[in-house]
Amino acid sequence: MNGFTHSVVRVALGVVLVVGSAHPGGAAGFNIFEQGSRAMGMAGAFTAQADDSSTLFHNVGGLGFLKDEQLSAGFTYITGSEHEFRGGEPFPGTDVREELETLQETPPHIYWIKPLNEQFSFGLAVNSPFGLNTEWPADFSGRFVTTRASLVAVDLAPSIGLRLTDRLSVGASAVMRVSKVELDRSQAAINPFTLAAAEIAKVRLESDFENGFGWQFGLLHKPTERWSWGFTYRSRLETHYKGTASFDQLLTGFGPFDAVVADSLPFGTGSAISTDIKFPDTASLGVACELSNSVLVEVDANWAGWNSFDEIVVGFADERLDDLTLSQRWEEVNNYRLGVRWTTGSEREWRFGYVFDENPIPDETVGPLLPDSDRNGITVGWGHAPGVGGFDLALMYLPFDERTTTINENTFNGTYNTTVWLLGVTWTR
Repeated sequence: MNGFTHSVVRVALGVVLVVGSAHPGGAAGFNIFEQGSRAMGMAGAFTAQADDSSTLFHNVGGLGFLKDEQLSAGFTYITGSEHEFRGGEPFPGTDVREELETLQETPPHIYWIKPLNEQFSFGLAVNSPFGLNTEWPADFSGRFVTTRASLVAVDLAPSIGLRLTDRLSVGASAVMRVSKVELDRSQAAINPFTLAAAEIAKVRLESDFENGFGWQFGLLHKPTERWSWGFTYRSRLETHYKGTASFDQLLTGFGPFDAVVADSLPFGTGSAISTDIKFPDTASLGVACELSNSVLVEVDANWAGWNSFDEIVVGFADERLDDLTLSQRWEEVNNYRLGVRWTTGSEREWRFGYVFDENPIPDETVGPLLPDSDRNGITVGWGHAPGVGGFDLALMYLPFDERTTTINENTFNGTYNTTVWLLGVTWTR
């Protein structure tokens, strides 16, 4: 790796760790599928093309077909134009109207590819395929569930590609994920002197940055000049987190009760905590067909094993504190992507796409921690043909289906409305 490339990758690691969290954009749950603007313009339908450096994310099997050194860097700007909550019965009530804080995140991506000989190519990816950032106002009616949830994650993935024949290539990656999690919420207790509920503390659970390890495999086959198909699988990855819980007491004004609270929680000292997150395994299968010399169509089906995200158990070292269990019970889901690529005579491309994305969260556990629902997104993109350097741009409009829960396990019911916009920018040389 030359000095310039080494510096870019080193800087990118720092940038991703700072700004890599986001509300999920193009894959339900907290998966961020938008990891390259050229593919994003086709709604991520790219598994059977995989003909630029973002093959390191979309299908590492395409790596063996790339014959020139490439360096790409970019980001996806994610913002929300609508994040509304309307309360339901019995709590917090139908007169409640609240807004999630405006989302503005920019998870970046960097890819470097170096052919080694006629058969082998090496690649290195730095990106942020998982992330979460939801923040509610301090007086939010659901503050005893959450006021802020954050997951920051960056993947570092060295890859190797092997072109077995002129029409078949395979690839594999080792994945190291560096991530941290944070959960802020309020805590309530019953005042034994008055038998009334009272807000007694602000709680922040924050982990250190921890490592997890996984792998991915991909295959790309081109039976003819006109059509191709690809398959990729990314393994499940589990990360064990250690961190700290901090507590800030909120005085109720009732002296005897405040004194009891002060003795019952580790105010000022905090408590060591630990928890685990099992990131899901995923798989993609795609077929691409050139309808003419200038028009290509691809259809992808993607699967995510979100059933790995069953619950979050936070263990406290302080014996005064009971372990915190956040039930999730997420389910396996699919999403489907359609992309169209139109190449003009000037080696420029227009791209269009559509995605239907199932959400994995059951009605019992959907809530302010992640107000997810099914999504139907449309995309448009513009940029250069493969092998031509420059900028690629993509825009995605992603409205979420209105989601109502009346059986939430935290007895926090209501309706969520969310609309997200994504802008992708990638530079390649």
